[in-house]
Amino acid sequence: LISLVAPTSHDRIHKIAKEAEGFLYVVSSLGVTGTRQSIQTDLDAMVQAIRQANPDIPAAIGFGVSNPSQAKEMADLSDGVIIGSAIIKLIDQYQDQAEQPIRDFTRSIVQAIK
Repeated sequence: LISLVAPTSHDRIHKIAKEAEGFLYVVSSLGVTGTRQSIQTDLDAMVQAIRQANPDIPAAIGFGVSNPSQAKEMADLSDGVIIGSAIIKLIDQYQDQAEQPIRDFTRSIVQAIK
């Protein structure tokens, strides 16, 4: 079970982080999942609260991360980045030919994070 911390979790972050196992999924923004042009949540404060509550649990940010610059920003704040919808869009766009576009996209993400 992977626990989630949302931007509305405020007072519950400590309890969620203390009980988390594996890693903690930090939801980057409110609303439905999908790619976003920008991420406005104060994620640094959320990740710091998680680390204070449980320094041993990795925190990975996801939900709306859709390009290399966002991935870099999220990687600088956390222990990991979760990207789903952007990859699903590539699969939808390229169908059976999606392998290379996905490789190119993920390569660009890795390069940005390094």
